Amino acid sequence: MKKTILLLSSFLIVSTATLAQNTAKAKEVLPKKTEVMETAPEVVFDSIHFQKSAEMLDETIYWELIDKTVKANLSQEDQELFLTNELEKLSPKEIIGFRLRTDKLLFDSYTSDLWCAAYIMNGGTTDGGFDYFRCWIISKGKEAYYNALANPDSLINLVKDGQNAYEFEGFWFVAMNAFLNKTDHEIYNFIDYDTFVTNDEHYPLLTFNWNVDEPKTMSKICPVLFQKLWKN
Repeated sequence: MKKTILLLSSFLIVSTATLAQNTAKAKEVLPKKTEVMETAPEVVFDSIHFQKSAEMLDETIYWELIDKTVKANLSQEDQELFLTNELEKLSPKEIIGFRLRTDKLLFDSYTSDLWCAAYIMNGGTTDGGFDYFRCWIISKGKEAYYNALANPDSLINLVKDGQNAYEFEGFWFVAMNAFLNKTDHEIYNFIDYDTFVTNDEHYPLLTFNWNVDEPKTMSKICPVLFQKLWKN
């Protein structure tokens, strides 16, 4: 009887040890669980179904972007890069809206008095030069822009010693470049020009109340700028 109990005990000890070993091995073989991070799917621009837009970006948002660069006192090159980068964070429709808001501001500032200021400040100007002059004004922020509309002579506050040209051609292209970088498409193909007509194709016919051949007429429009900058 004792011999039977002893054998039974030995069997149970061996079985328990074997079971423990098998369990330990099984734990070693089981792979560790790995957490999979879910990432948001990349948004692909659908050029086929994207509706052309004639909606301008909210003016407050527009000027906040511009004024941020003014406060940072960036060079034109850095301002252009900053604005392009900021626009790429927006939706394609909002980038178009930035371009249209710029077009509207350029349209509203297409005046004889501001052309006189451009002529004085740049020692002459062309149609394209006048566009880039107004781009430069816009790039200086909301206050500078609306002050210039009310009184072109206010631009004297932005005049710098040694600076001979007051233009910003690159500003004209920030929305175009941002849209191309984000969508790989040209922005002009997605603007509804049938609805949005406040652009350079519809500038009004100006009646000039000054004449470069009669400098006194220019001094009447921009007396402060004329006195400080006119050299002809």
